[in-house]
Amino acid sequence: MSGNRNLGLVAAGATLLAAAPLSAIFERWTWLIESAIAVAVVAGVAALTRALRAPLWGQVLGMLAGLVLALTWLFPSGSELLAVIPTPATVSHFGELVSGSVQDMRSYGVEVPDTDPLLFITVLGVGAVAVVVDLLAVGLRRPALAGLPMLAIYSVPVAVYVNSVPPVPFVIGAVGYLWLLGADNVDRVRRFGRRFTGDGRDVDVWEASPLAAAGRRLAVLGVAVAVLLPLVPVPGMGGSLLDTLTAGPGNGNGNGRSGQGGPPGRIDLFAALSGQLNQSEVADLVKVTTDEPDPFYLRFGVADDLEPDGFRVTNPSGRPVNRDMPDPEARGAGDVRQQRFRATVEITRDLTMPLLPIYSELAGTEDLNGNWLYDNDRQLVYSNRENSRGKRYSFEYVRSTYSPAALRTARPLPADHPLIQRRQTETPPVPEVEDLVKRLIRDKTTEYDKVRAIYDYFSSDNGFSYRLSTEGGTSGKDIVDFLTNKVGFCQQYAAAMAWLVREAGIPARVAFGFTNGSNRNGNTFTLTNRNLHAWTEVYFDGMGWVPFDATPAYGVAGSTRSAWAPDTDAPDPVSDEPGAPNTPQTADESPGAAGPDAADRDTDTGLSVGSDTPTEQAPVWPWWLAGSLALLLLLAVPALRRLTLRRRRGNRASAPAAASVPDVGVGPADTPRMVVVGADADQARADAHAAWDELLDTLVDYRVRVDRTETPRSTADRLVRDTLSDHAEAVTAVRLLGRAEERARYARDPLAGQPLAPALRAVRGALASGADRRTRLLAAFLPPSVLLRWRIALADTSARMVALTGRNRHRLLRWNPRRLLADRAAR
Repeated sequence: MSGNRNLGLVAAGATLLAAAPLSAIFERWTWLIESAIAVAVVAGVAALTRALRAPLWGQVLGMLAGLVLALTWLFPSGSELLAVIPTPATVSHFGELVSGSVQDMRSYGVEVPDTDPLLFITVLGVGAVAVVVDLLAVGLRRPALAGLPMLAIYSVPVAVYVNSVPPVPFVIGAVGYLWLLGADNVDRVRRFGRRFTGDGRDVDVWEASPLAAAGRRLAVLGVAVAVLLPLVPVPGMGGSLLDTLTAGPGNGNGNGRSGQGGPPGRIDLFAALSGQLNQSEVADLVKVTTDEPDPFYLRFGVADDLEPDGFRVTNPSGRPVNRDMPDPEARGAGDVRQQRFRATVEITRDLTMPLLPIYSELAGTEDLNGNWLYDNDRQLVYSNRENSRGKRYSFEYVRSTYSPAALRTARPLPADHPLIQRRQTETPPVPEVEDLVKRLIRDKTTEYDKVRAIYDYFSSDNGFSYRLSTEGGTSGKDIVDFLTNKVGFCQQYAAAMAWLVREAGIPARVAFGFTNGSNRNGNTFTLTNRNLHAWTEVYFDGMGWVPFDATPAYGVAGSTRSAWAPDTDAPDPVSDEPGAPNTPQTADESPGAAGPDAADRDTDTGLSVGSDTPTEQAPVWPWWLAGSLALLLLLAVPALRRLTLRRRRGNRASAPAAASVPDVGVGPADTPRMVVVGADADQARADAHAAWDELLDTLVDYRVRVDRTETPRSTADRLVRDTLSDHAEAVTAVRLLGRAEERARYARDPLAGQPLAPALRAVRGALASGADRRTRLLAAFLPPSVLLRWRIALADTSARMVALTGRNRHRLLRWNPRRLLADRAAR
């Protein structure tokens, strides 16, 4: 047992080492501390159950129970007993954490912060791997197979990490696997004396241990496969320009990567937008009430760093929202009209991110603590400690409206302006974009006229259309492909316009948030995942960031246009006078809303990603019903197998009696002996054996001891003495079954013509009446006899495979060059 305990500790340590690649996903090391606690509890429970000599299934159940207790202590719901004993509320809390982890996986890009849902799913996964590794390495003594669950941990960062996974954590995990193989080999060798081969000869000096050699080969093979497999290019796994300008045929799905150099732990805005739009179900995310009659978009994030592969999110910096904030009305001048409004936002539990949706130019907040910070330049509220799920808060904001005349007064930014210093006007060199921008802004003298020329370019008159699916390109540059095909969705329009505006030497960025949608009740807007949107913001000197939405209005539910950025596809020009923004008419109200791809508009359901036209969601209940039936069928397999065996044996036992004749010349005259004649003797023996096998399986099902070394008569006498003494009919029946099996085994003439099937039913009824409810339920629905047969069959198959592998290896060793050289040298 000491060797098993030591090997169990090695298995736990190897599991933690195998989890090292997860360090590439998280910002901090909280996951490792909590995972170490869970693995330690699992290892401790495993050692305790082995010390108590519990069966293997008892060890597994004990480790699972220990894992649950550890998770309960690490992630409490507040209703636990003695802080570690779970309650129904704990189970519900765990379910919420699992659901929240799915949401967090969609919302965050690596490296992710320490959110409870992600930590819970990580600790649960590492703890489950610890249970499986202990089972394989210690319980079944198959440590080589333990590399599979260890490799499963490594597959997690491979699947979610955008760039190449760091090699050092994987090397640490590989060392843990080799440690486990070596410890198992040492433990096996210590159990014996001098090592020898299977054919009885001593081990040569040069010959390595077979177990060590096999372990080394498996380790080298596993390391090679794990290293080379992630390097194999998988079609469809690549990404570029954050998939905002998709090169190949697409449907609006982004890979959600933030790119190298993105802010650690900061939400991947493109991933959040694409992931939410990709959902087939419509989920309410935000409810906002404002006293502004026609508000602009509710915003929560910005991507302002342009690299050759697209826009990326940079680290925000700000001050707590519960302190005094800059007055946004201080910069109002000229024809810029500013009005102060108040809004209240309620976020559902389906939206989880470290950002809070607000309207532009925040003036003050309520119900938010100092953990939430406000970046005045990016105009976003964020936190490094909390998330938005279930938050309710109020704030005041200033709404600025501009006239084209006011924007035309803006002058180019000086070279020492902070935005210029932060490379907000630099673009990657793309000759096609440079030529297009030069052509568009030719003869434009003001900053606004340049921006407006670029904005007007994204119109149906120039061939642009809104579609949920895009077409492939051949240029090798995503921005060029989009400008050539002129088909896309909001992310592509926003990123493309921002790129072109920067090419014109004017700062621009991509903003993310919600449109006003189509679900409005008075001053309250209910926004769903279908209302998520992206647009462009352009900086004008002295006025700040001004929004421009180049996406065709007919493709976006709740799209808002303004006097300085009108709907380019509308038939009637928008007044050039300063005033409040206006919302264009829908496609049913205005002919101008019906663009060249009117079939792709989504005014009622938002963006339906995944097909060219919105599709109606299929009902979910048939899948739940099919899954439940499949689960019930799987659970019923042992019971069905037991029923089939019982019926087949019962049919044999109740078959017509074998042909027999009375032998009146033998024995007393009043008791003629029945002699079985012909081939019916074999049938009588088979019937007796089938009845006896059914009796033994029945004893196993009802947890009555079975001794295979006893004779049938001894077994029957023991059952009569210990179990069936109070059931006269069962006593007669079990003696009949014992006599029939004894005659079938040892006598020349088997017993025939006896009611074996009724005897089996009588014994089964007596055993059931004397058993407790749990035993009866297990005998009916999860028969131990069937599980025992399967376990023996699995062990036999494994032994045969091991023997076959050993024979094949022995044959191969005959051709080992080292052996041939050694034999030649010996001669």
